Amino acid sequence: MPESRPVPRDAVLIINARSRKGRDLFRRAVSRLRAAGITLTAAHAVRDPRKLIPTVKEAVRSGAPMVIVGGGDGSLSCAVDELVDRDCVFALLPLGTANSFARTLGIPLDLDGAIDTIVNGRRRRVDLGVVDGDYYANSAAIGLSPLIGATVPHGLKRRLGRVGYLIWAIWSIYRFKPFQLVIETEDGERHEMAALEVRIANGAYHGGVEVVDAAEVDSGEIVVQAVTGRIKHRLIRNWLAVLVGHRRWKRETVTDFHARKLKLTTDPPLPISIDGEVLGRTPATVEVAESAIEVVVPA
Repeated sequence: MPESRPVPRDAVLIINARSRKGRDLFRRAVSRLRAAGITLTAAHAVRDPRKLIPTVKEAVRSGAPMVIVGGGDGSLSCAVDELVDRDCVFALLPLGTANSFARTLGIPLDLDGAIDTIVNGRRRRVDLGVVDGDYYANSAAIGLSPLIGATVPHGLKRRLGRVGYLIWAIWSIYRFKPFQLVIETEDGERHEMAALEVRIANGAYHGGVEVVDAAEVDSGEIVVQAVTGRIKHRLIRNWLAVLVGHRRWKRETVTDFHARKLKLTTDPPLPISIDGEVLGRTPATVEVAESAIEVVVPA
């Protein structure tokens, strides 16, 4: 296997200043990256989320050898679309609430640790998930997660972080209803079941915890995991099993499907959250984009 090229020393820094830590850490990130030997040809603190994608797109078009994006999983997921099949390395500063993609890649969650990874790490080719043509970094979901993502007050998320998500999840589960799920494979197989939640995983982490053990970012396949049944306590049991690491309870409450491409249909049609942002809706085609981008990971 040929030796990987070194991580670039020139980069454009783009930080979502609306993310939980973004506004506080932008100046510190600029200072410490420069002190560590990274030449920043541009540095942007993006306060309007609508300007994040155009800023990343312009950085890639400008020929930047590396783009460093700071923010939560939603910001990172928006950014990856612009780097697919481009000769531009993606580096990340995990500044969000869950930081699932950083956890999947083994990147430290503190600013100094993440910068050390950029300075001393290595390049790695990873897969991306795709929902109806929309690339994403780590995990998409149908069921309770989109309900939480669409309704959680931003102030609660900003002040309490993952605890805020948990409080809102408990509140949301009373309004949540099971649904009918149909999964169709490329070779015509059809699987129908009652479901409480569906995870469409490119990586193991979802909501900041390890949920889909079998999902890896360089496996060349997508993993669809359905929490099956109609009784809400099965979903509660599954999440408890996830939080405490009880593998047998997890296996008893889920069914996994591994494939390069699957079609998902629900009755009723439901929203899909993609790395924490509600961006899709069923029916949907989900697939893997193999070795789609190059990221910086710990050496």
